[in-house]
Amino acid sequence: MQTPLTWRELLRDAIIDPQERQRIANELGVTPVSLSRWAKGEATPREQILRRLLQALPEQRTMLLASLRIEFPSFTATPDERGLAVSDEIPSAFYSRALSAYATTPDTQRFWSISNLILQQALGQLDPNQVGMAITIVQCMSPKDGKVHSLRERVGRGTPPWSTNLEQQAIFLGAESLAGAAVTQCHPIVLQDRRKDEGLHAAHWVEWEESAAAIPLLRAGKIAGSLLVSCTQPDYFLPHRYKLIQNYAQLISLIFESQEFYAPQEIDLHVMPNYRVQERHLTGFRQRVSTLMIESARNRRPLSIIDAERLAWQQLEDELIFLPIPEQTPEKQQDRATSL
Repeated sequence: MQTPLTWRELLRDAIIDPQERQRIANELGVTPVSLSRWAKGEATPREQILRRLLQALPEQRTMLLASLRIEFPSFTATPDERGLAVSDEIPSAFYSRALSAYATTPDTQRFWSISNLILQQALGQLDPNQVGMAITIVQCMSPKDGKVHSLRERVGRGTPPWSTNLEQQAIFLGAESLAGAAVTQCHPIVLQDRRKDEGLHAAHWVEWEESAAAIPLLRAGKIAGSLLVSCTQPDYFLPHRYKLIQNYAQLISLIFESQEFYAPQEIDLHVMPNYRVQERHLTGFRQRVSTLMIESARNRRPLSIIDAERLAWQQLEDELIFLPIPEQTPEKQQDRATSL
């Protein structure tokens, strides 16, 4: 019987190609020389780096994890496997910081400034070892004919393999999404294992995602959207993390205006097109905003950039809602590396 490769041998084979070696080094935050030294047995990385290595080489993850546990019997893919507790409370000092920012930030900058502040704090507390997480605030679009017909990813932050800033990949979501299901039901939804949940819930699993959670953003029985969290690890949303996400969702709800919350009977989400279809419409967003501002100025009814952006999003929503929705194969559903 052939002896299984050690993790160092697996790494050695993975870094033969110079471009792949540089990619892995970039994802781990080390130099290519360090990778070569580990492969040769001249040095050993910290456990946190080894966990990142599992994420950098997803195709070899199973073999890597098995071989790492041979050399390091106490090694775990996630810190919590050893029962290390993570607080389910937001630090009181951060509450003070967030409230201070709320009181001192101008109205026009409040949502952007405070949402980023909260997401950065949440990401650091929920994913301190950077196993891979994306957190996105998904907001209800303004009603048409008295009903909310879609949601829009408004602000998002991530740790590798996701981008730090997810705004560039923001899209519309609807009844086909996990966020949409949470908004429609006004109830949190947690999917702990992609292999067990795929096809059973309204969710488009995509590259890297193994578990996900959507928490509705509520105030006095009304809803403004949801907080969407995705992770590269299955079974990551244990009770303490689930409670922590709920706490952050409650804090985020405070930064929405009262008119941005809608009664459950006002929610009637449509099925929105696949990301690739939306992408063709979203690429011209800035040009669309500029055109609206120029035309409004010519008509002597100038729009602020905030109003022009709001109108542009509404136009895009109308276009996307009325596009035909082709039946999507599992392969097509997984062509997007962001959130559910």
